[in-house]
Amino acid sequence: MNSVSAARREAQRVLRIATWNIHGAIGTDRVRCAKRIAEVVAELNADVVALQEVPLGGRDVPDVLATLREATGWHAVEGPTLDTDARRYGNAVLTRWPVRASRALDLSFHSREPRGALDVDIDHAGETLRIVATHLGLRARERRAQIARLLRAFDRPDLPVILAGDINEWFMWGRALRMLVSHFRAAPAPRTFPSRWPVFSLDRIWIHPGERLVGVHAHHSTLARLASDHLPLVAEICRETPALKREQTPEQVGADPDQAAAEQ
Repeated sequence: MNSVSAARREAQRVLRIATWNIHGAIGTDRVRCAKRIAEVVAELNADVVALQEVPLGGRDVPDVLATLREATGWHAVEGPTLDTDARRYGNAVLTRWPVRASRALDLSFHSREPRGALDVDIDHAGETLRIVATHLGLRARERRAQIARLLRAFDRPDLPVILAGDINEWFMWGRALRMLVSHFRAAPAPRTFPSRWPVFSLDRIWIHPGERLVGVHAHHSTLARLASDHLPLVAEICRETPALKREQTPEQVGADPDQAAAEQ
């Protein structure tokens, strides 16, 4: 973490939230390397990072989250969706701020691959932020059921909610995205997959209330393109809701106008 940049953001009352599907720490060169993941996390200069496809240890896989915890010195919360003696695997949240509570939400759909969401309350300067890290399924019907379950779980309107993860929605007009926009304001959606030549906006960050969103961008470093098949996505949010931002539209906070309109 660049302490000067973090201090400047603190003075500006801006937080940086990132999400990244790390593909099991296997890069586009087909080499598993947790060290590269840690180096990209450092590049992000974020305050909170939601991660998907994270090896969490076991007989057959390394504990990549432990490597990231050691490299960053941050708090780390795991949310396994697969938990056996041979392999533990799933979502995770890294944060440089204290963790107040965490909850796991099972989003598994029939016989499809187990899926879930990791719901974490983070204490930042006396304010509780709710970070929900998730990785949705590959089929449209599966995603719709999972999003409906997620939206039912957002039962604490007193807390700001940040939903971050790999939504796996390939189409701008997908019903899954329309369901999410019914709860969250449409947000910028830079292309993140595949990492070498991004074409699809599979990874998303939403915040409620939407007025707190400052901007969203994909992280395009050379190392990020190599370390995983997804690029990291980074959002900046303000700690308080300025009166001026209440009048802003998604276009005014950096959205692609055509894409924002299509998603609304």
